[in-house]
Amino acid sequence: MSEQYASLSAMKLTQTTVNDLLAQLGPAGGYMYLPGDLDPQALTDLLAGRYGASRTLVLDGFADPTVDDSRGAALLVPFEDRAVKIRAWAYGNQWVGTGTARDDEGVERPVLVVAQRQVPEPLAVAPDEDVDWMERLIRITGRTQSARRADVHWAEVESRLGTGLPTDYKRMVETFGEGAFDAYLSLNQEPWTDLREDGLLIWAGTEHEDLYCWRADGDDPDRWPVVVRSFDGEDVPFGYQAAQFVCRILVDPHHPFTMARYFDTHWFMNYRESD
Repeated sequence: MSEQYASLSAMKLTQTTVNDLLAQLGPAGGYMYLPGDLDPQALTDLLAGRYGASRTLVLDGFADPTVDDSRGAALLVPFEDRAVKIRAWAYGNQWVGTGTARDDEGVERPVLVVAQRQVPEPLAVAPDEDVDWMERLIRITGRTQSARRADVHWAEVESRLGTGLPTDYKRMVETFGEGAFDAYLSLNQEPWTDLREDGLLIWAGTEHEDLYCWRADGDDPDRWPVVVRSFDGEDVPFGYQAAQFVCRILVDPHHPFTMARYFDTHWFMNYRESD
């Protein structure tokens, strides 16, 4: 393998190069050490341009203690305790990671690693079960709970809108930040008011021009139900809130707005730079 990649550093590192490297690892996953003079940050930047913001699994040789199977732990298995810095992305049914690790001779070198992701758990819920739908959404997408939008000042947003906002939506923005579920369902960083005359506030939307809204009735935003304004102008109501709605469309193949028919596993593509 070292001979196969000996000239890689002399090539221009591009998305095409990354495609070739990932293809050699294959869909089942694997890892490779890259030439020592290849810039690991350049490779990280290319992957971030493709998959969005990353999470840090290992920094200065110390692994994040919260990393488990749902947050990319499989990427660390090939390196045992030799990983120096590893960043990771959840994408479809794969984990993708890059950074640096020490090889068998103790030399720190850039690495690229791919591992398979588990399919999210079914959404069966007992009638009396108290479900934290945001926590379930985090597990489904492989995200951590570290705030991506710690800069949001909800009091200012709510004052400008003239209304409070649902707690699960605020947690969703804080946790995931600016981006899209499965690079398809875009999460608004604050609600759009284009349909306010119809009693709707828009919290997300899709490439197919479906608008995901709340019916903003009543004084308790946490009880506002989701309403989908479809691309053809039809309003489709649902009897639950935003985080539960996203969970269900991600993994329930029978939901009328399902994304489960197109993706086996799910992720969130963050549009901001990596931490």
